[in-house]
Amino acid sequence: MGCAARRPVADKHPPAPAQPAETPEETSEKAKRDTEVSPAPAPAAPAAKHGKTPAVPAPVGYTEEGNASWYGNPFHGRRASNGETYDMNKLTAAHRTLPFETMVRVTNLSNNKSTMVRITDRGPFVESRIIDLSQAAAREIESIGPGVVRVRLEVLGNVDPTEGFFTVQVGAFRDRGNAERLRDRLNASYMPIFIQQYDAPDGTFYRVRVGKISGESAAQDFAEQLRAKEGFSPMVLRLDELPPSGGN
Repeated sequence: MGCAARRPVADKHPPAPAQPAETPEETSEKAKRDTEVSPAPAPAAPAAKHGKTPAVPAPVGYTEEGNASWYGNPFHGRRASNGETYDMNKLTAAHRTLPFETMVRVTNLSNNKSTMVRITDRGPFVESRIIDLSQAAAREIESIGPGVVRVRLEVLGNVDPTEGFFTVQVGAFRDRGNAERLRDRLNASYMPIFIQQYDAPDGTFYRVRVGKISGESAAQDFAEQLRAKEGFSPMVLRLDELPPSGGN
């Protein structure tokens, strides 16, 4: 990682897929079991109390290293997280925490080829990856064939990606009832809890997210508490204002 203010992303070097690694997450069977059979957790401090701003802001030129995947069809023409229509032929990308409109230089560390992308979407929802590139961006750095490549990200401009509000995703379900049971189980100990509906090309997912936390460092700390106390595989995401309903 290029900055101590951000925790490193786990690097598991998954085998490169023959097809692009796409954005939507799969429902966690472990999360289903936790929802349906685990005992209620012991009372803990609510997420909102972990709202500390990171002491060290990210500098201009902040960098991050990890695995990049890419996505094209069937997401082409669908709505991105920022509300605009995703065009796989434009130089854009999905990132879990960088603010929308952030410009990022992405370099393929295996061949040193670079491209510049604009953050318009959220993802990837795979713990061992840090960015999902559009098909056009993946083509520029020659990652179409490998599917997943090791990259370096460099934030361009005076942007502090650690500022703002964040939340922690603890589960994603195809069955809304499972999401609601998890929300109800956690309600006694944590707040606020959100269920966000996501209409993926292969069906609808219900994502359960906990907390509105100021600063990414505090959000990462809270995610680790959830991992230790609840057995989740948590994922920190920027808490965006949802785009207006309607449109593509």
